[in-house]
Amino acid sequence: MSTTAEDFLIKADEKAFDLPHRKTINHNIGKYNVAVERGLSKFENLDASKKKAHVIKWRVMENLDKFLPEFESNFQKRGGKVIWANDVEEAQKEILNIIQKNGGKTVIKSKSMTTEEIHLNEFLEKNNIQSLESDLGEYIVQLLGQKPYHIVTPAMHLSKVEIAKLFNERFGTPIDATPEQLTQKARELLREKYLSADIGISGGNFLVADTGSVALTENEGNARLCTTFPKIHIAIVGIEKVIPSIADLDLYWPLLASHGTGQNLTVYNTLLSGPRQANETDGPEEMYVILLDNGRTNLLAQKEQRQALYCIRCGACLNACPVYKNIGGHTYDTTYSGPIGSIITPHFKGMKEFKHLSYASSLCGKCSEVCPVKIDIHKMLLLNRRDAAASHENTKIEEIGWGLWKKGMKKRSMMDMVGGKMKNFFLKTFFKKSWGKYRDMPEIAQKSFSKQWEDKQKNPES
Repeated sequence: MSTTAEDFLIKADEKAFDLPHRKTINHNIGKYNVAVERGLSKFENLDASKKKAHVIKWRVMENLDKFLPEFESNFQKRGGKVIWANDVEEAQKEILNIIQKNGGKTVIKSKSMTTEEIHLNEFLEKNNIQSLESDLGEYIVQLLGQKPYHIVTPAMHLSKVEIAKLFNERFGTPIDATPEQLTQKARELLREKYLSADIGISGGNFLVADTGSVALTENEGNARLCTTFPKIHIAIVGIEKVIPSIADLDLYWPLLASHGTGQNLTVYNTLLSGPRQANETDGPEEMYVILLDNGRTNLLAQKEQRQALYCIRCGACLNACPVYKNIGGHTYDTTYSGPIGSIITPHFKGMKEFKHLSYASSLCGKCSEVCPVKIDIHKMLLLNRRDAAASHENTKIEEIGWGLWKKGMKKRSMMDMVGGKMKNFFLKTFFKKSWGKYRDMPEIAQKSFSKQWEDKQKNPES
């Protein structure tokens, strides 16, 4: 077992029995469920919308080599600049080059999972560039020195009391401050940063091919400020985020909002199609889009699993997953947690180190049921398990063990070679650690049913 897998099991064990933690996330997910149920009721035919979204994404993935150049060409026509990055190191290098070329020292960021994926904040800090999150949830976890807990709600694991305590310690706000007061304080602190930041960095919810636009959806308005106040705007977006037409946003924006937060539509929906034009009064002087691969083409090459790239990052599968609700987001120790993260991470970062994530599922199918683009998530997890086994990414001991188990299960005489005492000894010796300290090991009977039946046939009267 890899160190990463062992750490996962240890953290999962701790969090599953951390009752205050479970109470907080289940309370927050409970509120989410109520809102989402209300939001989804607004669709006249939800299943038809999901099917349409699935088909559009299928067409994109089958023709990615057409839609990405189309986006690039249309974006460049309006003065935008496109940079292709194969991996984390290339993306970091290109961002640093842009910042240093413009003499930048301060960065203001809007919420972006791709910047988390390339560890941007840590990288910039190492290069003496201050990077500040402007999304309230991201800002809170940055103050705590943590990673986002959830792909939509980064501070889901924190209660109102914990956040009030944090602000009291950092900024002297009242210990019993209300959420509204805390939000106002954060607004005061961040507002001046928008004005003074040299560089604005964002992600992108969608890349619109026919207009060459980056589509952003949010509730706080911070992304608009990050992308318009600084002189330079850099958007880091995964290559899978492209959609064919601006007309498709009529489908995807409501699907994302209703599944992500239970809203009909988020408060701020923005299209960015390049730097400020001659007749415009606001916007950056330069705008860059960094198209990030970082393992996405590895997944694209997997014909059966490539539909995982259809994901629009709504977080619905995380909120539905019984495993996630028990062990939480930080346990996964990856940028993308929950069911969808368990599919894509082994392809992005390596099957050998992250194959264990595909087993962090009960395969109940709830994740597939709630997905707004109809990704067959639990089937994808099974396919990952198959690939891990087929590529012999399991340890030799594990392969030998399963080989012996297979032989034994196929031949009754081998199963009955030793009695119950010896079988129980093997179980306790080799499987106690993986079985878990909170569960009792099963006891194997001294005589198998087959042996008892055989004896009964020999001595019917006994």
